[in-house]
Amino acid sequence: MEKESIDVNSNLKNIVLSVLFVAGDGIERNFIAEKLGVSEKQINKAIDEIKEQYSGDCGIHLIEYKNKVQLSTNPNFAGFISDVLNPIREKSLTRAALETLAIIAYKQPITKLEIEDIRGVNSDYAVQVLVDQNMIEVVGRKDAVGKPLMFGTTESFLKRFNIKDVNELPDYDELLERIKTIRSEEDAEQRDTLFRNVDDLEFNDELPDFLKGEEVTKVEGDSSIGDAV
Repeated sequence: MEKESIDVNSNLKNIVLSVLFVAGDGIERNFIAEKLGVSEKQINKAIDEIKEQYSGDCGIHLIEYKNKVQLSTNPNFAGFISDVLNPIREKSLTRAALETLAIIAYKQPITKLEIEDIRGVNSDYAVQVLVDQNMIEVVGRKDAVGKPLMFGTTESFLKRFNIKDVNELPDYDELLERIKTIRSEEDAEQRDTLFRNVDDLEFNDELPDFLKGEEVTKVEGDSSIGDAV
């Protein structure tokens, strides 16, 4: 069905729901209204209908903060989500973190959103690991809407790879080919990787320190942080 053949007003609730599902993060109400060409009153009505539908025992909830709306998992089901997704995250941790680190090394300074645009998946968990490993650090804020954090590599990163500066990194395309090879392996543990003791790392459902104070608010009990999408 073509976009032009869909009546926005009569399908507004479903359109907004689709937008929120794909966005992942929160979006301001007035921004949605502006882009869809409807009034804020219409948006508020659609959001109220979505909130009523996605509440209670439903697995998906609609949350609101700072005039933003966002879809989130039901915090009551956080334990079940962790049981299913945590083993997947732990298995792919090394590959995801290595790929994220390579992107940061070559594109720094870079924001988390820019990393995700390149990788095509949520990168909260990989970025958290790299911060915990002292491979990357916050180097400033981008002069853009929301002033997002920018990340860069650390001295520990240079020491770990035995290089004097990032100019000594191998060719970018060559490294990307190496990453593709690593990702195709069934068992990342059988290869020499950056993280020797990844199984010793401990993670919980708390918001990472480097994201505290950011506009994106994490609902208590929500275990949506991760690279599994």
